Amino acid sequence: MSTPPKVLVIAGSDSGGGAGIQADVKSVMANGAHATTVITAVTAQNSQGVQGIWSLDLVAVRAQFRSVMDDIGADAIKVGMLGTRELVGEVSALLAPYADSVPIVLDPVCASKHGDPLLEQAALASLCSELMPLATVVTPNIPEASLLLGVNADTTIEQSHAATELVRLGAAAALVKGGHATDESAVDILFDGDELRHFSAHRSSTEHTHGTGCTLASAIAARLAAGDLLVEAVAKAKEYISGAIENGYALGRGIGPVDHAWRWRQ
Repeated sequence: MSTPPKVLVIAGSDSGGGAGIQADVKSVMANGAHATTVITAVTAQNSQGVQGIWSLDLVAVRAQFRSVMDDIGADAIKVGMLGTRELVGEVSALLAPYADSVPIVLDPVCASKHGDPLLEQAALASLCSELMPLATVVTPNIPEASLLLGVNADTTIEQSHAATELVRLGAAAALVKGGHATDESAVDILFDGDELRHFSAHRSSTEHTHGTGCTLASAIAARLAAGDLLVEAVAKAKEYISGAIENGYALGRGIGPVDHAWRWRQ
């Protein structure tokens, strides 16, 4: 039996299982790859919000990374919640030697679905200056793009400008997701340094969308690990997340998760 592509996920844990490392692992698996992990933080989190965050020591993060990379390696790396300026710096230093040989998908997690902050204000500048230049693609939603750039990104034109500016800051490509826009369709806009591309999908009426950002970024990483070019990887990941959102389900008393296993339930 052949070994599947390998994706190393660097992110925080969501105790409710809808986002974070838990969503990443499920998304990577659903898209045909094997997930390894570096946990950066532990959260007490459920369908109603985030009740607590505990960042891991830098030594623990470094040890997890070296344990995986020195033995198993990675065909792609996905970066999610980092939380602190110190963790941004540490992860940037760990990834720098691999940036030219391993695709890196950066999901700049700034807040939870409920608006709970997941990234220190002091870490924003470091994320832009240290980590973004290492990224094959950065995948902010509209609020994250607005926070990173200090500009509005509510319309497709503003999304396009934001994607272009994120590439100017150093990312090889930027995918600005349109799920928070008010349009009937959810349009994600990709700029690869040369061309703007639009990826549209029908906007589902479900409120159960916890974990969409983590899931999409990890699906992109899985497809890049399998050898897809970026545009193809984004298209396949967009199809996957659209189905996962359409089949999102109630869990707990708040916002439920997307269904990572929706293809297997058809």
